[in-house]
Amino acid sequence: MANFNKVILAGNLTRDPELSYTPSNTPICKFGMAINRKWRDQQGGMREETCFVDCTAFGRQAETINQYMRKGRPLLLEGRLQFSQWTNQEGQKRSKLEVVAERTQFLGGRQDDQGGRPAPAPAASAPQAYGGGTPEEGPPPADDYAPPPADADGDIPF
Repeated sequence: MANFNKVILAGNLTRDPELSYTPSNTPICKFGMAINRKWRDQQGGMREETCFVDCTAFGRQAETINQYMRKGRPLLLEGRLQFSQWTNQEGQKRSKLEVVAERTQFLGGRQDDQGGRPAPAPAASAPQAYGGGTPEEGPPPADDYAPPPADADGDIPF
């Protein structure tokens, strides 16, 4: 039988990310996410529930999440479930199901840390997706190329 372990979540961070390092100097970032679900019950009323999920990211992704994400900010996460078991200091067996991030994407706009206002955009070092320079410059000028005029009788030359 084939196995498949994939999780896709979109939600908001419930706490600021916590960055630490393994003895081999691998970055580990732990954070929590809240994922809301809304639906209509049988009486037609709106219902809502929230699922709280513990998440972990490793490597460069861990450092990036720690640098740019804060409590309340939205995140799209693709990862896998991981089950951990251990014995605590009191000798009790403990277990936890968490999501290990494999890919993440920041959602929403850029925000600074004061008042939630958007931060200024960094200077563009490469052309934008539309093929032009920086947003202040606008799109590149149009080419000087113009298609040849059609014949007087309306035929298009090929």
